[in-house]
Amino acid sequence: RVVCARGERLRIETDRGVVSARGLINATGTWERPFIPRYPGAESFTGRQVHTKDYSSAQDFAGQHVLVVGGGISAVQLLDEISRVTTTTWVTRRPPEFRDEPFTPEIGRAAVALVEDRVRRGLPPGSVVSVTGLPVTPAIRVARERGVLARQPMFSEITADGVRWSDGRELKVDVILWCTGFRSSLDHLAPLRLRGPGGGITMTGRLATQVASDPRIHLVGYGPSSSTIGANRAGQAAARELTRHLGVPAGSERPT
Repeated sequence: RVVCARGERLRIETDRGVVSARGLINATGTWERPFIPRYPGAESFTGRQVHTKDYSSAQDFAGQHVLVVGGGISAVQLLDEISRVTTTTWVTRRPPEFRDEPFTPEIGRAAVALVEDRVRRGLPPGSVVSVTGLPVTPAIRVARERGVLARQPMFSEITADGVRWSDGRELKVDVILWCTGFRSSLDHLAPLRLRGPGGGITMTGRLATQVASDPRIHLVGYGPSSSTIGANRAGQAAARELTRHLGVPAGSERPT
């Protein structure tokens, strides 16, 4: 639960006891930290507020007006699904950028490089869609034709029965569905003070999994390794780099 430095070793406190380790590969991911931005009036809303993490079925919202918040792929997919059973409104902070061209390996590598560059500079990881854009799939084309993707700018506050924009416009809604992503689950590493002035953790190493300020620690699932495929590759790289840093012979089973 808590990780702190004790000289040359790391003290790791768990619900099963305390462990002392020379190195750590952290792979806690993001799923346990759904992110919901704070807006004035949120506590006064009498409807339902649901995060993507707790989404089950579009049928749960039948007969209700659903406000979908977020500009990522999950927001568009759920908007398309929910709009088939009830009315919806879509709001995003920035105008969505749709990508009509095919997603090639070259585009994928360029996107990973951009995400990697941020964490190497100590900035908070950016969202995938911020560098890839939204792919225009057949489903999205149909949603466009149905008028579902008529995006509205972000509201400024939440009211008891809906939301209000800065120009005074109001909209009554029954449900606010927050498709606003997740944040890295790293609170247990707070005692190590890994975050820098840029708001993120400066990363290094071949696949940017190694913490620059403490090379004993690798974060798999942070930044470019947040995808499943990326995490698989990053996990292998982290294991190799950490054992090399600690001077552990490859293939050995030396205790921590």
